[in-house]
Amino acid sequence: MAETAIRVSDVVKWFGEGEARTQALRDVSLDAYFGEMLYIVGPSGSGKTTLLSVLSGILRPDSGSVSVEGADIWNLGSDKLADFRLHKIGFVFQDYHLFPRLTTAENVAVPLILKRKDWSEAIIEAKKYLEIVGLKGRADLPPVKLSGGEQQRVAIARAIVGQPDILI
Repeated sequence: MAETAIRVSDVVKWFGEGEARTQALRDVSLDAYFGEMLYIVGPSGSGKTTLLSVLSGILRPDSGSVSVEGADIWNLGSDKLADFRLHKIGFVFQDYHLFPRLTTAENVAVPLILKRKDWSEAIIEAKKYLEIVGLKGRADLPPVKLSGGEQQRVAIARAIVGQPDILI
């Protein structure tokens, strides 16, 4: 049997106050295993992004628990939670979140720099990952000079360059 990567138990998340209060997640539970690919589908506003944000340590649930590799991430202090995100999770954000003043290679290198890798080594590694996603020769361009699909591939390269255990 595969090892459990993520266990979500009875997670609830509310947004807003008063009449505008909305329940985004209602008693959500799931198990995800290493080597497994999961898809979260549903109509707009059904809580997909909220769920991904909760299970990746970005957004705290109002109740319930989220365990990654057996550790409840919401019991971690803020520094350990940030370290968890840096070392365990790779993110491909819906709208990419590329830094406009950085080159494509610099954007990909960000996780490596945060892990205290030498700048020049991080750029070399970033260029390797840009080549993997089919963007060889685009390393010195700013994101604004790339097509939407190319920007998405930069975001993918950035998400995988640090070799995370879990990709979201």
